Amino acid sequence: MRPQLESALPRAWLRRGPLAVALLPLSWLFGLLGALRRRLYATGMLTSTRLPVPVIVVGNIFVGGTGKTPLTIWLVQALRAAGFTPGVISRGYGASQAAPRLLGPDSLPQDVGDEPLLIAARAACPVMVGRDRVAAGRALLAVRPEVDLILADDGLQHYALQRDIEIVLCDSRGNGNGWLLPAGPLREPAGRRRDFTVVNASGPVAGVPASAIRMRLEGAIAERLADGREARALATFAQPDGLHQASTPPRLLAAAGIGNPGRFFATLRAAGLDFMEMPLPDHYDFATNPFAEVAADIILITEKDAVKCRQLDALKNDPRLWVVPVTARIDGALLDQLLEKLRGRSPA
Repeated sequence: MRPQLESALPRAWLRRGPLAVALLPLSWLFGLLGALRRRLYATGMLTSTRLPVPVIVVGNIFVGGTGKTPLTIWLVQALRAAGFTPGVISRGYGASQAAPRLLGPDSLPQDVGDEPLLIAARAACPVMVGRDRVAAGRALLAVRPEVDLILADDGLQHYALQRDIEIVLCDSRGNGNGWLLPAGPLREPAGRRRDFTVVNASGPVAGVPASAIRMRLEGAIAERLADGREARALATFAQPDGLHQASTPPRLLAAAGIGNPGRFFATLRAAGLDFMEMPLPDHYDFATNPFAEVAADIILITEKDAVKCRQLDALKNDPRLWVVPVTARIDGALLDQLLEKLRGRSPA
């Protein structure tokens, strides 16, 4: 029953059909409780804490993945180039410990989560994982006092941590049917306040203002998982002699354990590839090898999945696996406006 429900709800969330309508009373209750909680923080009945450095929260109100990790990596790199020394705090989905933990070279995805590991590797910045964002922020500043700006990966709803700037990210799904969970996909009302809206989509998105800052994810190469030094242009995988000197193109499989696998598949199709699709659950742990019985010459996976595959002998040594890194390309106006807001931020 649970797998069927998990499959049906995302489809129901995109329109106001019978299933969504049946769940509306629960959405009203969810919305009422959320509004009460926000009110308690606004009036000081629940305590919120300001850290001594600026805090930028990157998140989404649409449940699931919208591209926060590539956006966070881009922000770290752009703010560092502007003269800041940024650090990142994250909940660390699936992390085994609640207490704050600084990521290091020996950190494992089962201990700290897959996305924080990817951010630490790609952005080359200190990352602290912890369920309590305030405690994580304090711990990060204690061990890395040079950090003068904190990016909170996710955490829009973690109101115990005061923030200076909020960035809400959405993708081509927009706000879905516009209803709150569980009748719709939204954690908070679509009209919640924010400083910036970033949309990870190439065309217009219903319910998203035209003034939203555009972001696109680009991936043009693939790196062999077993040897990250070997890289190929994605387009070569469509050629008959691209890899095997055969008369027919290699059989391709694309697998993605992210919030919106379709976005990864669209990137590959844009490169001219024809492949079988294997959507996996978000944060899939690969405890069972999904590729063991697959008849494919090449298997293309996301960076997020590669973080976990590298920990498993059966996968890290599979020569069929190739990782497709993606890079966020964002309108430069976002950085300019961020810097303008940061200049006006008063010290804590």
